[in-house]
Amino acid sequence: MKSVLTLVAPPDRYRLSDAVVAVVAQHLHEDGAVLGEPVWLAEDAACDIPFDHLPTERAYQLAAATLAELPVDYHAQLSEGRRKKLLLSDMDSTILANETLDDLAEQAGIKDEIAAITARTMAGELDFAQALTERVAMLAQLPESALATAFDRLTYSPGAATLVTTMRANGAYTALVSGGFRYFTSKVAAKLNFDIDLANDLEIAEGRLTGRLAGPILDANTKLDTLTRLSAEKNISPAEAVTVGDGANDIPMLREAGLGVAYQGKPIVRKAISCQINHTDLTTLLYFQGYRISDFTNENAAEAAARAGDDEQMTTGG
Repeated sequence: MKSVLTLVAPPDRYRLSDAVVAVVAQHLHEDGAVLGEPVWLAEDAACDIPFDHLPTERAYQLAAATLAELPVDYHAQLSEGRRKKLLLSDMDSTILANETLDDLAEQAGIKDEIAAITARTMAGELDFAQALTERVAMLAQLPESALATAFDRLTYSPGAATLVTTMRANGAYTALVSGGFRYFTSKVAAKLNFDIDLANDLEIAEGRLTGRLAGPILDANTKLDTLTRLSAEKNISPAEAVTVGDGANDIPMLREAGLGVAYQGKPIVRKAISCQINHTDLTTLLYFQGYRISDFTNENAAEAAARAGDDEQMTTGG
C-alpha cells in the first residue's frame, strides 16, 4: 500500500482496541480508500492502517474527526521513505520536561517574571533573540553553581532516551538543537547519546553569570540552517529527517522536515504543524516511522539514568 495511517494511544490511560481501529478504517473505506490489513506495532497502543486511493491529507482529516474525543495521536503519510535517517530535536519542554532558563530564574528569585516572558516567546508573541537577551540579562550575578543545581533537577520526557538510542541503533544521526544553553545540552546529549548538540553559550566571569551570551544567538533560523547543513553533510534530503519541538522557534525546522512533529506544542505550533503528539510520549515518533515496540532499544544506560533521576525526584518530592 502506498500510504499508511498510524494510531497511537497511551496504554496506561487508554487501550487502543480493534474496534476503534475498525471504525477509523471503515471511514477511510467509505471515502474511497482501498485498505490493507491493520498492522499492530504495539499491542493495545499502536497500529498502522495501510491504504491506497485516498490522499493522506484526507485520511488525516477523517482520523481527526473520528478520534476527536479520544486520547489518540495519529499521522497519515506515504509509506515510502517513512523511516528517517536524521533526528533533530529541541530540548526544553521536548526532550526535557523543564524550561531550563526558568529553572535558573527560580534560583534568582524571579521565576514567575522570567517564565511569563518564556511563555510569550514560545507562543510566538515576542522576538526570540530579544526576549532571550532580556531574560539572560536578568540573571546577571547568579552564581555559576546554579547551573549544576538546575541540571540536577532536570526531568526527562518519557520515551526520550528510547527515541534517540533506537534511531541511532538503526543508523540515524541525532542532534539536540536548542535555543537554550550549551551547559545543559552538552550534558543532556551525553546522557541520552545524541551525536551532537548545539545551543547558546552563557558568559561567565569570576564564578558568576555576567548577564550576557557569548557568541551569536541560536534561534529559529539557526535550527532550520542546522537541518539543511546536516542533511547536506549526510548526503540526504530534509525529507529524510524527523524534527520535533514545542515552541514557535521550532516551526521552520518542523515545516521543512519530512516528518515534523509538534510535541505538546504551544497553540501557535499546533496551528502550524498537523503532525502532533498531544496524548502519548516521544516513542510515538518511532511508531510514526513504522518501528514496532520489539524494535525499540529500551535497556541502555541513558534510559536507566533518566528513570533513576525521575525516581529520585519522586522520592525526595523534588
